[in-house]
Amino acid sequence: MVGFDLLASQMDRYLTPLCLSLVLYAIYRRCTRTSLSRVRGPKSTSFLFGNLAELYQDMAGEAEFRWKNLYGNSEDQLVVADPKALSRIFVTAAYQFPKVPERRILTFMMLGKSVLWADGDVHKRQRKILNPGFGGAESRAFLVVSQASAQAMVAKWMEFVEADNSGKIVMDIPSWVSRAALDAIGEGAFDVRLGSLENSESPLAKNYQGLLLSVFGSPSALQIFIQEAIKYIPTSILEYWVKYAPVPRATRLREAKKVTTATAATMVTEKAESLLQGKGGRDIFSLLVKANMDAEAKNKLSDEELYSQMRVILFAGHETTSNSIGWALLEMSRAPEIQSRLRSEIRQHKSAVRARGDTQFTASDLDNMPYLNAVVKETLRYHCVLPQVFRMASQDYLLPLSQPITTESGELMHEILVPKGTQILASVAAYNRNKDMWGEDADVFNPDRWLDGIAKDKKEAAVGVYSSLLTFGGGPRACLGWRFAVIEIQAFLVEIINQFEVSLTEKAMHIRRESSLVMVPTVDGEVSRGVQLPLAISVAPRDDDAY
Repeated sequence: MVGFDLLASQMDRYLTPLCLSLVLYAIYRRCTRTSLSRVRGPKSTSFLFGNLAELYQDMAGEAEFRWKNLYGNSEDQLVVADPKALSRIFVTAAYQFPKVPERRILTFMMLGKSVLWADGDVHKRQRKILNPGFGGAESRAFLVVSQASAQAMVAKWMEFVEADNSGKIVMDIPSWVSRAALDAIGEGAFDVRLGSLENSESPLAKNYQGLLLSVFGSPSALQIFIQEAIKYIPTSILEYWVKYAPVPRATRLREAKKVTTATAATMVTEKAESLLQGKGGRDIFSLLVKANMDAEAKNKLSDEELYSQMRVILFAGHETTSNSIGWALLEMSRAPEIQSRLRSEIRQHKSAVRARGDTQFTASDLDNMPYLNAVVKETLRYHCVLPQVFRMASQDYLLPLSQPITTESGELMHEILVPKGTQILASVAAYNRNKDMWGEDADVFNPDRWLDGIAKDKKEAAVGVYSSLLTFGGGPRACLGWRFAVIEIQAFLVEIINQFEVSLTEKAMHIRRESSLVMVPTVDGEVSRGVQLPLAISVAPRDDDAY
């Protein structure tokens, strides 16, 4: 999004002749390329834009939901939601479907040469160094940190509720949960106390506040056009524009990167010194630095690569998780019976924990709470915070389908020949709503699907690393921290729902699923005011087992 915003802002002065050339070249490509026109899809509404306005200006996932229902799971860009095809793209042939070049540039500008930017052998090398920090034992240790952060946030909420005579207050959920989650990842991943919950003006907290929406949200028609045009601009030119153009969105992103780089540089130095003195801990970064120090020279991460991994961990470790927690709370405010049922389960298990002499849930305790995990899984399914993933075919590839699709001529196709260079939009949102996978009510938020057997036994082509969901991806590029995310969501929901009744406000009845790289909540008619999810909270009904 940044790349085409940069170019759009300078259009009048520099790019009018270039854009005319690009239009002519695009027409040439359209007329001479190997075609996917046999694959049925929505009728183009614009010669230049095709259906991109629907894809990028609608709420997150809405266009794919319509197209999936009309055309099944399938000229230049192929939208894919078929499980078998996605399994091939993400797992079996993952490195034959690399990231789209222009999106790699945007990832580089935002996070540097990280594991999210890397492809091929570079990705394999980085992933090998990162793996030790994301094992089962490390993720379970993260629970203690998550619980402490969630409890600190809940304690502050309780102070506000008790100080209000009405007994009910409105909280903007994202601003609070984001800071609490940032504190959790700071301590759990880096053994650093960031203090974001106590100080909303802390540099790192302010750095991330509203970042994605301000940089990636609400593309105009011109920006969508430029997004398509940059496919034909040489990478070196595009990198220059992205790196140096004095444009507000780009400047915002460069400033954010500068703040995290400064933080990362300090932590790398301190961590390396601690390890040399034999004081290293079990936090993610200690394990990462140790693995890098022990690696062969050819496999070592450079300082820039180390800083980049830290940016990824800080960003992905709190932004995606905090948004998932917010979506879960929204659904429970819409359906009070869900939170009442969850609260009952939490308190029942809390009684068992206290009976054995403990005060905190263990990871095993949380895993043994069926309804809690049903709510978590259903939130990750229904509100996948990364609704789309972009890939490109590096060679001609015959893509298999789990369900045949009907061509324009009425022929059934069981596989699609994808020409080299084809851009593929892998729709996580549409896969997660596939009725063959999740039942006929896949478009409804229903945690019971995880308890009644509908969602338990998946087809052979199921892709994802967690309960066959594609929310965390699959294959060699799957999210490294998915276990951390699940544990953190569990911990926060337990603390919040045990203590509070969460209910809708007038604004919360008009929440939009805003696509801004990550799906964030905004209020319809107030998108310009940024990320919002205002919910009312009051003290939950008490019983003898409450804590």
